[in-house]
Amino acid sequence: MADRVLKHRPKKSVEVDLETETSMEDREIRALEQYLQQIWDVAQKFGLDPYPTRFEIVPATVMYEVGSYALPGRYSHWTFGKAYDRMKTMYDFGLSKIYEVVINTNPAYGFLLETNTPVQNKLVIAHVLGHVDFFKNNVYFSKTNRRMVESVSTHAQRVMEYEFKYGRKRVENFLDAVLSIEEHIDPNFFIKHDISVAEEKRRAEQSPKEGRYDDLWNLDKSLSGAGTRVQPPNNAPDAHATAYGDRTTASSSEQVNNRLPAKDILFYIMKNSPTLSAWQRDLLAMVHEEMEYFVPQMQTKIMNEGWASFWHARIMRELDLADQEHLEFADLHSGVVSPQKGQINPYYLGYKLYEDIERRWENPSADEREKLGRTGGQGSEKIFEVREIENDVSFLRNYLTEELCEELDLFVYELIEEEQWTITEKRWQRVRDQLVANMTNFGFPYLQVEDGDYNGNRELYLKHCHEGTDLDMRYARKALGHVHTLWGRPVHLETVLGEETIVLRYDGEEHQED
Repeated sequence: MADRVLKHRPKKSVEVDLETETSMEDREIRALEQYLQQIWDVAQKFGLDPYPTRFEIVPATVMYEVGSYALPGRYSHWTFGKAYDRMKTMYDFGLSKIYEVVINTNPAYGFLLETNTPVQNKLVIAHVLGHVDFFKNNVYFSKTNRRMVESVSTHAQRVMEYEFKYGRKRVENFLDAVLSIEEHIDPNFFIKHDISVAEEKRRAEQSPKEGRYDDLWNLDKSLSGAGTRVQPPNNAPDAHATAYGDRTTASSSEQVNNRLPAKDILFYIMKNSPTLSAWQRDLLAMVHEEMEYFVPQMQTKIMNEGWASFWHARIMRELDLADQEHLEFADLHSGVVSPQKGQINPYYLGYKLYEDIERRWENPSADEREKLGRTGGQGSEKIFEVREIENDVSFLRNYLTEELCEELDLFVYELIEEEQWTITEKRWQRVRDQLVANMTNFGFPYLQVEDGDYNGNRELYLKHCHEGTDLDMRYARKALGHVHTLWGRPVHLETVLGEETIVLRYDGEEHQED
């Protein structure tokens, strides 16, 4: 994939693999190797503790491919191609540019664009090390699969097998339905829930399922006359599909409604859909596993980007840069951490919050010393503590102050009577609360499963927990059709439109509303 590879590991000199020729000159590569070691040493001096990190210098086509798929080697789907086409077109017309992509694995991977200048690459390397330190040490990433690149490659292989066996169009249409609700998983998926006594008894009494290779495992029994099992026929479900199918086979009405309401719609359908085949449950399990990987990144976007920006600035100031390089760095840094028109720049907001936290704990005011008991000299210790235990919601709720809101000129604006965008709120508490509300559930509507056996007919009943923002009805009806594809029975969605409670229904033929 990469034209040149730079590898760096702790307490070890940089290794370089020259696989093919690139547009970068050898002297630039050698200079970058030296700076890579220096940047690593400076990062460790500041207290950063990233995973070993592998840097690859790649052309724009590879950079934007990795950026559009989010992980290298992922399964093929038209939505990724659409994202690639949009990003690459904007790059070709000079409208945007991705300087780096970082992958949260162990070792971590950082991709550098081959057209980057030396100063751009130095900044990007420092930025990547900030990200990797965050990946390693933030509690919300503690359950992350650090071998996800290998996992998605395995997923891609299985998807290709299903496309060959069941037809590409059929698999793609099913993935369309799955991806339409991929965000609706439980962000607290790693918390183990207590199971009922009845469920424990059922699991204990459940006999092992018959598998593809049981005839081999039971060969000794067969020879000893203890009996044997018939080998599964050629049309038996795939071995890996059966594994997911065993865990997710549709169960009785009582089990379907156990522990409802359920936030994780994707997992609930995977476990309880009355119509899905084993290979379809397997595809649901793949998407769910990949979303588990992405959820911590969605929960900590502002913190993560702010942390990386905070440290790339500190590290670059420690390097021995020429005057012209300092000017180029200042220009690049100001472009990264500057406010954006009409939206929040996570790099800028996170960066300013970390700076403010460090200042308030390093040199607290007399009022803060008296009322909050801050002693001073704890700025660095505090930002590392915040990096470890917070997510974006708690980060903003706990540390966005009135003074910082005024400094950043934050406000709430709304479309009034569908005619004019108007600033509707400047009070800092309301601004903070609106920011937090926008990030709750990653900005997506909060839906949950209320009943998996509605009307006693295995119909699915979903409820929108309305929080002041109405659903887009056109989008909701289309998504409901995709949910019907997955559930295979009539589906219902309760929501609020205006101030009236309504229920959208779809039975596979027509949409109804009451």
